[in-house]
Amino acid sequence: MAKSESPAYENPSAIISANPNDARIDVIFSETDFEVRASFVPAQKDGSPLDENYINTLLKKMNINYGIQWDNLKDAAHQCNTSRKIIKDIIIARGDPPKDEILEHVQLNPILAPAAEQDKNGSIDYRSASPFIIVKKDQALAKQKSRKPGLAGKNVHGGSIPHGVQKPEGVSGGENTRMVDRFLLSNISGQMVVEKGVVNVRDYLEIKGPVGYKTGNIIFPGNVTIDGPVSDGFKIYSGGSITIKQTFDVTDATAKTDLNVAGGIIGRGRALVKVGGNINAKFIENCRVACRHKVTVQTDIVNSSVFALESIEIEKGRIIGSEIWAVKGVRAAGIGKASGKGSRVHCGIDFTVQQEKEKNNNMLRILTAKLNKLKTLMDHVDAVGGRREKMEELFKRLEAEQQKATAAVSELMTRVNADENAVIEVSGEIAQGTLVEICQIALFIVEPLKKVRIRLDKENGKLITENF
Repeated sequence: MAKSESPAYENPSAIISANPNDARIDVIFSETDFEVRASFVPAQKDGSPLDENYINTLLKKMNINYGIQWDNLKDAAHQCNTSRKIIKDIIIARGDPPKDEILEHVQLNPILAPAAEQDKNGSIDYRSASPFIIVKKDQALAKQKSRKPGLAGKNVHGGSIPHGVQKPEGVSGGENTRMVDRFLLSNISGQMVVEKGVVNVRDYLEIKGPVGYKTGNIIFPGNVTIDGPVSDGFKIYSGGSITIKQTFDVTDATAKTDLNVAGGIIGRGRALVKVGGNINAKFIENCRVACRHKVTVQTDIVNSSVFALESIEIEKGRIIGSEIWAVKGVRAAGIGKASGKGSRVHCGIDFTVQQEKEKNNNMLRILTAKLNKLKTLMDHVDAVGGRREKMEELFKRLEAEQQKATAAVSELMTRVNADENAVIEVSGEIAQGTLVEICQIALFIVEPLKKVRIRLDKENGKLITENF
């Protein structure tokens, strides 16, 4: 409230001079007398201007003796006298503000906030932004802040301004948290959620809607459940299981345990799915899928590469235009169709060992080509200048790498066949043009086969078909 209206503070010009034409300073005090603002009114006609004596008398009469802003006073008085205009709202004195007492409380860790990552060019990848706060085991979630004493302030009269007391909202520990000394720590890796001032850490993540720019890529250490669709280009990583409650339009997905999809799994050719447990889905289309255990599909696998270290079961559908690797075998209603790309089914083979073997074979081909080219060069190079000597050293190094790769291929050959009892069972038809293989022994289907079981006759080194 403006204290210039109080009887204790009359108009200073009336106190100092009886001439109404004299210059004057009108002051207004803040509510706690912490600050004084003034308007400088110039002299009229034969009135006297503002001078140092007037200012000192005013300050004394108003009992303004602390925090006086002398530069403001002198500058405003000079401008008022020379311009003969009213200079308004000038701070002429200011005290010291009080500092509130802050009570003891537990404060959230300020660094625990979602953020988007930058690429090497400094651009923000908004797919990396996430509204979820993911924490690690034993990470500090909050810290107990000690009481901070208050400090009284001073008004422009030199008097005391009492300080206030702040009671920060603070938080307390909830599910999967513990207090150690002054720190609130997480007992697990998971999602931190604050509800009504209580900090909880969940080992699961539920997304009620779609995955897109609103959620960012999903990277979570526990189980993930997604109710809505997944937009193109977004990655899903789970340290537990992934559950999708509709069709999964996948770009890149990894689950440490199981993947369960109420609808089908649809990719765009480049889609990659890696699962450490089992896969259950309605269908798989245009994907590359690797599964450590069993793959169960209700209808079809179409234009996909599917790898399983156990079995692949297709309850009512077919394998169409796809390549299948299943260590323990395949059970399906049908394989291939009369027209279109033929399917290939490999069983009894550990695809991880097979891939490593192919990698070493490719290396062998490259090394052999390099050695042959180097040998040709060496035949046309003189020993002068040490050039041939360097070539011979390189030749020996490449030979050593070639021997190492050859030994690796030989060792992998002993492990590539993982299950000689693997069986391919088809309750419907295997179409002409299909290739089936068990433990590296292949059978090309030249005539359609119906209701058939295919297994390995190890003694005779061939595949045999039986009515199923």
